[in-house]
Amino acid sequence: MRPREFDHGDVLRIAFDQFWRKGVRGTSLSDIARDAGVQRGSLYNAFGSKEALFLCAYERYASDYLSALQKTLGSGTLRERLTAFFELTIKNFRSGSPPRGCPTTRGLMELGSVEGEGLDENARKTFADLVARITGLVQQALSEGAARGEFNGEPETAALHIVTMTRGLAVLERAFGDEAQLRKIAAHTVDLMLGKTSR
Repeated sequence: MRPREFDHGDVLRIAFDQFWRKGVRGTSLSDIARDAGVQRGSLYNAFGSKEALFLCAYERYASDYLSALQKTLGSGTLRERLTAFFELTIKNFRSGSPPRGCPTTRGLMELGSVEGEGLDENARKTFADLVARITGLVQQALSEGAARGEFNGEPETAALHIVTMTRGLAVLERAFGDEAQLRKIAAHTVDLMLGKTSR
């Protein structure tokens, strides 16, 4: 077996940056190969298809994002944890120049409605898995907050509500690009969950 002709991690990083900025439909393997300095055929040999390359790159992104999220939700009061969660979410949407938005929301919008067009059921399951894992981490933070007397609601339902709000924030970010508005909505959501505090 001959050695790889390229650095796997570099290719995934370059590919994901393009997918994030231009979407899967707007990105070609030729563009990725050019920016990565590799042959297009090498990408086909390593990944099989553009969609398979996207899923490899997305899963790497998801792993990194979940690690950051675990750290974010791992310490402080519940209010501090939820505020930091929204900060991380908004920072993620607003990263890049121009801001790239949410890769998960963008990907979900590219799920193929026509056979052979866009992403497929494997992609949907991958997106759903990340959303479920994010929801689980938020639920755990809420449960821990409830045990400390900081929250008296239902952690499972509240976590779903909070994650649903992040999907709405992703849409508003694309529509208006108003970071201050996103932060205001996030702060209001935390107040709805935990009660308003004087700022």
